[in-house]
Amino acid sequence: MQKKLIKVNPADNVIVALTDLVQNEQIAFEGTTVIPITDVKAKHKIAEKDFAIGDEIIMYGVLVGKAVEPVKKGEVITTENVKHQSEKVFGKTGNLGWTPPNVDRWKDKTFNGYHRADGQVGTKNVWLFIPLVFCENKNIEKLKDIFENELLPKKDVSYKNLLRSLIEEKSVEEVSDRNRNENLLDNIEVKFINHQGGCGGIRQDSELLAKLLAGYVNNPNVAGATILSLGCQNLQVNIFKDALKAISPNCDKEILIYEQQQIGTTDQMFQMVIKDSYEAIKRANKIERKPAPISKLTIGLECGGSDGFSGISANPALGVVSDIFAALGAKSILAEFPELCGVEQELMNRCVDEEKADKFLALMKAFEKSVVDAGSGFDMNPSPGNIKDGLITDAMKSAGASKKGGTAPIVDVLDYGEYISQPGLNLLNTPGNDAECTTGLVGSGATVVLFTTGLGNPMGNPVAPVVKIASNTALTNRMSDIIDFNAGTVITGEKNITEVGAELVDYIIELASGNVETKADQLKQDVFIPWKRGVSL
Repeated sequence: MQKKLIKVNPADNVIVALTDLVQNEQIAFEGTTVIPITDVKAKHKIAEKDFAIGDEIIMYGVLVGKAVEPVKKGEVITTENVKHQSEKVFGKTGNLGWTPPNVDRWKDKTFNGYHRADGQVGTKNVWLFIPLVFCENKNIEKLKDIFENELLPKKDVSYKNLLRSLIEEKSVEEVSDRNRNENLLDNIEVKFINHQGGCGGIRQDSELLAKLLAGYVNNPNVAGATILSLGCQNLQVNIFKDALKAISPNCDKEILIYEQQQIGTTDQMFQMVIKDSYEAIKRANKIERKPAPISKLTIGLECGGSDGFSGISANPALGVVSDIFAALGAKSILAEFPELCGVEQELMNRCVDEEKADKFLALMKAFEKSVVDAGSGFDMNPSPGNIKDGLITDAMKSAGASKKGGTAPIVDVLDYGEYISQPGLNLLNTPGNDAECTTGLVGSGATVVLFTTGLGNPMGNPVAPVVKIASNTALTNRMSDIIDFNAGTVITGEKNITEVGAELVDYIIELASGNVETKADQLKQDVFIPWKRGVSL
């Protein structure tokens, strides 16, 4: 039988509703009786005791808010009666011990990946088309149309077939037969990205974009790239090359670069690009999957469209995965700095040394200052959807979001655009914005992204598979076309967090080996949105 209430941490003074509760319902809970004084929607929190104005609200064992109105025992916590409040940060005050989980189940397992000359191993084999500046976006789009129509199997023509059948007054099957073509290259994907950067704005934006694009080229999921430059933009070819050299001094991937203003006409450039790229893609298609240890995986940890269950089911399950991978010598990346507000002290104490802890705090303060200078604040981070489904303050959201990082020591702290190098748990400075975060995770080397959601999000990435993990079973059933894995069994009591985390590790190994495909990849939900500093929260 499913429980109706849960207290996440023994120190908490709020209780989470696991199901809808009825006003004046008498609920037995931990040796006492809880009586909601109003109807309560699942995912929301009710006061365990009476709160006076100024009293602290504790959840996950940390400060997540303060009462701004008197709150009665059994009353729902809302944005009207509670406001954001977070713990003070004192710098690194100690070291948190860590007991690695038992990983006997996976220590001898391998995945079948794409081995690169620098020792990295990819979960995909992608040829990437990239513009250095937005002026080349249209040319990238034309190349996408050419290559996807003539080179790759037509997987998403069903709606086009439907319209064509109506126009021609024929059956869908008749026009579908005409549209079928053979997959000429069965061991590589051809992907295309565009963006709004590379010129205009401030020079630092172009330099940061260069680092991000270099990270994509260096990501082991990428076999090689075709890069289009206009010629006069801020992000010059040499800036991109320098950024790539800084990450990978001996990069030997095939990288084809074309500068339109030097070549001449668009026709001349397209003739060169298509011929050269096709030959390079054919060579990359010969690379085959081979066994690799689990330690060669790099996972990005992210949440988006979070709800009141995310920090109880899906996020802690990712924490189990992250700890298992850390124990196996793999890499994991926890991002979204606005959603670590309120748990800085714990994270600093988990850093392996003071240098890492100080870098983390400096990046957090600089990010928050830029937001305040823009007239906002981290307290404005929860979205209307978050609030509607029980995440009332940023500190409450952050305390649940940080559970994705498990309990392992933090081995490194990366600023946006920096590439991962250390096995274990790393922190990466990104916004909480889903698209900018995912884009940054992959640019820093993530070969699989684990994306928890309580409300649903279809977004994927052109280079790394993005696994959508639902915090609740209702979402899994309602949006089955975008959800890959259900962590809602924790809420219903069917499984515990450790069991769900272990199942997710097994799923990741199958995914990394190419045996399963994410829903976002099936739907071609490729999203690439770089972060412009100070613009996004």
